[in-house]
Amino acid sequence: MSGALEPGGSVRLALTTCPDESTARRIARTLVEERLIACGNVVPELTSIYRWQGVIEETGECLLLMKTPAGRLGALAERLAALHPYEVPELLVLEVEQGAGAYLRWVLEETTDLS
Repeated sequence: MSGALEPGGSVRLALTTCPDESTARRIARTLVEERLIACGNVVPELTSIYRWQGVIEETGECLLLMKTPAGRLGALAERLAALHPYEVPELLVLEVEQGAGAYLRWVLEETTDLS
């Protein structure tokens, strides 16, 4: 596998927070099975501090990082909203400027709809 960096092209890094690790794992597995993401990384045990409905909250959460092509973002957003237990699930999308060429190609291959 080549370690050379290539432009990120259409690959995106999307992230969301989940109430716990089991929820993040369930969502990631479903999205990988449905080829909406190539990979989901579950990062447990973070603390989120935010204002919700006028009250400042401090909550333990889990971070889910998801790799997907730009063309799958609409479907990813729709499916994440259906799978996620939060009333307003977080979904932030970052453009990938560069990455290992082989990895970027793998993300695109793994999210190709085979149906």
